[in-house]
Amino acid sequence: MPIIGIDLGTTNSLATVWKDGKCELIPNALGKFLTPSVVSIDDKGEILVGETAKERLISYPEYTATGFKRFMGKDTKIMIGKHTFTPIELSSFILRRLKEDAEIFLGEKVTEAVISVPAYFDDNGRNATKIAGELAGFKVERIINEPSAAALAYHKDYDMSFLVIDFGGGTLDVSVVDAFSNVIEIVAVSGDNHLGGDDFNNAIANYFCKQNNIKPDTLSKETIASLVRQAERCKVTLSKTEPVMMISEIDGKQCSALLTNQKLVEICAPLLRRMEKPIARALRDCKSTLGEVDEIVMVGGSCNMPLIRQYIEHILGKKPLFDIDSDKTVAIGTGIAAAIKERKSDIKDTLLTDICPFTLGVNVLNYEDPTNDLFSPIIERNTTLPTSRMRTYYTVHDNQSQMFIAIYQGESMYCKDNLKLGEIEIDIPQAPKGKECADIRFTYDINGILQVEITCRSTGKRDELIILNPKLSLSEKELKNKLSELEKFKLLPRDDEENKLILATASRLYEQSTGLIREQIHEHIDYFNLLLHEGNDAKIRRYRNDINEFFSQIDDELNSNDDEILQEFRDNYDDTEFYEDFPDDGDEEE
Repeated sequence: MPIIGIDLGTTNSLATVWKDGKCELIPNALGKFLTPSVVSIDDKGEILVGETAKERLISYPEYTATGFKRFMGKDTKIMIGKHTFTPIELSSFILRRLKEDAEIFLGEKVTEAVISVPAYFDDNGRNATKIAGELAGFKVERIINEPSAAALAYHKDYDMSFLVIDFGGGTLDVSVVDAFSNVIEIVAVSGDNHLGGDDFNNAIANYFCKQNNIKPDTLSKETIASLVRQAERCKVTLSKTEPVMMISEIDGKQCSALLTNQKLVEICAPLLRRMEKPIARALRDCKSTLGEVDEIVMVGGSCNMPLIRQYIEHILGKKPLFDIDSDKTVAIGTGIAAAIKERKSDIKDTLLTDICPFTLGVNVLNYEDPTNDLFSPIIERNTTLPTSRMRTYYTVHDNQSQMFIAIYQGESMYCKDNLKLGEIEIDIPQAPKGKECADIRFTYDINGILQVEITCRSTGKRDELIILNPKLSLSEKELKNKLSELEKFKLLPRDDEENKLILATASRLYEQSTGLIREQIHEHIDYFNLLLHEGNDAKIRRYRNDINEFFSQIDDELNSNDDEILQEFRDNYDDTEFYEDFPDDGDEEE
């Protein structure tokens, strides 16, 4: 059975497989490669995934969820209608759909996958991703960092070093990579798990509200979802032409805002500034300079924005590479990683070395403030994996009979500011403080599984712990129960995908339109529902083409910016300026 690669993204997800000596993208039921990472639930209780679910973001926002990847590994609950889901469960629905698509494409069962995660995902996020895969019916033995996957996709036969900037819908990852012969070595990683294209959409929507004296907290969920969707469209349109006009009717009032790339720079300046810190940190950690990096590689859907490309070129002084579709780069690399794991003969000799993205260590007594333990690193961030490191720790009290060790992940000096992964203790002989000691060994494997071993040096007594968050790790029985629980939520049958998408699109356009167009949409859908009731597949197929063409025309009209005033502005607009002076912002986020 083949192992597939999956890029489980914040905005879109896609699957790939190594076939006939190359990595192939796997199409979904609509014949597209990108499946929006959106989940919705309809009035029949069926789970809708992808394009159909995305169409319901405006018309049924309370029954639709997106952006949940940002909460992977956190104790977050997401309401969809009357049902409550975790980010793990919602991600499992996306993975289930990708699994179905892969099995149809390959004509055989698929039981194993390599799944990519942001390099800066902590252990909780990685474990959550594995569990989502298991709930979808996959065996997930290998998790790969997204920039590492991008490095695999870009690897050539010659030696080179490159800086990978992976900027998606919800996360920013930065890696420094050295490639030589058939070895790809990740040297350093950094990132921001809460910075992505979605933040730019929200910034545009907030600017629109500000320009029209609208308080966002007074708007309905439907209106907010509509504004964010329009903001995303404006962002995409600005990639091709400018200016664009964002127009929306709110509470019976026609509201608008004019957007140019220069204005976008001003609106999103704090977000752009936040990109600089992870880049600088990755270069500092590997003790490299930009002059020592051969190429800059940009991947992820948000890198399609000219603003982002120009900004990266502006701050780094080097033009980034765009040899591969940025939306698909990580998926291609993940497919290659799956082929390596599968020991495919034409790629098995390729070796990818990854690194530990966070420092791992234990608590030690803070003599100045005994209630606030200090963090003692054992494995530093950017250490090549797999690795094993040991440090010796001594007793701090007279007649101490136990050593209690808490394991943390992070970069802060104080334990309370880092992520606690687990705890372990061992009995020791009573003696004056500083006379007894224990050796603590951390062993961290390629999949981010941490084994902690503690040995009392004087007695030889030993104990060990495999670090898995108890809230995230599932026993076989728990996994079985969770699978049984999710079984009641049936995915929309793959064959119904196109019909359901038309109905979802009609609902969105109906809400966005008025007058005659609204009546026409109503008539089209009435007739389409009649055909569905009759079950004549040939007629449904023909009418589906007609109605899709009609909906495309309405979408074009709704998104048209070519009124006379705007055209006059555009004719006089000088787009030759380069935005050299990016504004500072006093409220810049860290």
